[in-house]
Amino acid sequence: MKATCRTIALIACLLPATGITADLPEVRSVPTLDLARYAGKWYEIAAFPMFFQRNCLGDTTAEYSLRADGEVTVDNRCRTESGTDRAVGRAWAPDGKDNARLKVSFFWPFRSDYWVIGLDEDYRWAVVGNPNRKYLWILSRTPQLSEAELARAQAAASAQGYDLGALRFTAQPGVVSR
Repeated sequence: MKATCRTIALIACLLPATGITADLPEVRSVPTLDLARYAGKWYEIAAFPMFFQRNCLGDTTAEYSLRADGEVTVDNRCRTESGTDRAVGRAWAPDGKDNARLKVSFFWPFRSDYWVIGLDEDYRWAVVGNPNRKYLWILSRTPQLSEAELARAQAAASAQGYDLGALRFTAQPGVVSR
């Protein structure tokens, strides 16, 4: 009996890695991303809980600045009990042309996929994820999104198979929590 339970547990753990999630659509990035328009400060509206953000209480932002070498400086900040946490990294387009599918690294040799999978035509909000659906962020140029704009951003993620049940809203200054 113990061997059977272990076998079932092992199979259950391996299922997501075997591609049996074929009923989910392939994650796609937006067709184009103008990095000059994307640069600047973004507020985290909601995200999947991440280990590296475990001490963040709110006021979470990301600021992107273009570098002379074509890469992007990524400056993430959040409020913690003891003050502010800050992580500065870099992002780049690995193939040199599809800049909506970036790689990001905060310390060598670790890097992650950073795909813009939803984007308002006026760059008021963006949805960022990765191909395995473990990461998701809804970002906005302002600390709050209207209900209609939030619904559009969430629809961009759910249309690509992201389970929004794991989404947690981020406390931002002057915004009543959801």
